Amino acid sequence: MAPHRFHEQFEHIQRSLPDVPLTMGPDDSAGFLYERGVVLVRDGEEARFVEDTVRTHFTDTQGLVPDHVRRVGPQAGRTGVTRIRVGDPAGGEDTVPHALRAVREAEDRQGRRLAGRNHVVHIAVNACPGDEPVPVPRTEPANPAAAEGSHDPATAVGVLVVDTGLVHDHRSYPLLAHTTGDAQLTETDGDGVLHQYVGHGTFIAGILAAVAPNTDITVRGTLNDAGAVLESEFGALLFEAVDRDGWPDIISLSAGTPSADTDGLIGLDGFMRELRDQRTLLVAAAGNNGSDTPFWPAAYAALPEYADCVLSVGALRADGESEACFTNHGPWVRVHAPGERLTSALTGFTTPVPYIYQHSTYDACRFGADYPCTCQYPRHTGVLSEGRESTGGKPDQVMFDGLAQWSGTSFATPVAAGLVAARMSAYRERDPRAAGAGLLAAATERAEVRGAHVPALRPPTWRPVPVGVPAVPA
Repeated sequence: MAPHRFHEQFEHIQRSLPDVPLTMGPDDSAGFLYERGVVLVRDGEEARFVEDTVRTHFTDTQGLVPDHVRRVGPQAGRTGVTRIRVGDPAGGEDTVPHALRAVREAEDRQGRRLAGRNHVVHIAVNACPGDEPVPVPRTEPANPAAAEGSHDPATAVGVLVVDTGLVHDHRSYPLLAHTTGDAQLTETDGDGVLHQYVGHGTFIAGILAAVAPNTDITVRGTLNDAGAVLESEFGALLFEAVDRDGWPDIISLSAGTPSADTDGLIGLDGFMRELRDQRTLLVAAAGNNGSDTPFWPAAYAALPEYADCVLSVGALRADGESEACFTNHGPWVRVHAPGERLTSALTGFTTPVPYIYQHSTYDACRFGADYPCTCQYPRHTGVLSEGRESTGGKPDQVMFDGLAQWSGTSFATPVAAGLVAARMSAYRERDPRAAGAGLLAAATERAEVRGAHVPALRPPTWRPVPVGVPAVPA
């Protein structure tokens, strides 16, 4: 990931979360975003211990000021977490690394983490999308195309998509006739141009409905703020989503964050414990960092206590033979599915909507891939140049009136979730975790990812696309 591209998206996310001072980590690298001057802890005795320990450490250490150390809430709730202010977020050195070091000795003694950063969870993960959507003519079929089968309300598999919500006219796309959920709060700006990430949840729902017609899909707008939410809030929002309609068969989640921690996110502890005790299968994106660093919550799939309830999904490139350049990888990724150049519904078909590209593209792959990847094709001038200066030319503007082509692990995730749902319908399997395990056990196809041959899921109605073929329009 080129650092200047990360900074462009960092500024975009900061504008969407204006009251939350953000910084990059670890050590100002472009690895992840987190709340400046705050650590996240489990409420109760641990919170009191961390607060006292950090205050004492800051008092005894030259250059550190204990005056700001205090709990800033929430101090109760189902998630069981609270935020502790450890410095002045408005200026000076970020004190979060100092606070984490203050409790490290106690963590080593107890064998568990007591405090962590308050990460930004985001659908673009490293705050830079794999690429941006491209309009597709109405005459071009979806990819994956609609599978055979019909919707039966009595046996339909319940799928919850935690994402950006739905565009207002999504039901004008036939495959989304049985899709409900939250409306996207603000689809366009004052000039009628689509905001960034609008249609992301609709696109995912379209992929799910194509792969698994016998589904009842609900799309929640949990990530409506430019696809971003603080870890401290995310657990409560996930609880809210499952409480509205009950725990579903499958949760499809195309968001997360890298982390320097190896045992998950403190902010999701409560939700993950409840998930473990349910029958729901969480299908989560492995992330777009092009890295083998564990990405959460997908990486819970590698922890023994969560292995049966989390399925982590990486993305295959357009031809399905190997990994997409942007996908995360490693032994914690359970399976890979097509995630480059998929075609689905971005908007409905009622009114064409303009979209201005937010970024320019690269002459070479951002992640060092040796194939003509989505970093390079399609080529768009964009609003900003590589140096974050105006290009001086007219930005590319296109019109969406239905289908789009898009890439990212965001879209490999609903492919895998849809295949689990389709297996449940085909085998009359009511246990989604058993269906997921059966799907992986029966997966005989392989793809090459970083030299390793890994399980691959390719829907029967998915069509491989030759790599390097520019998307439409060119």
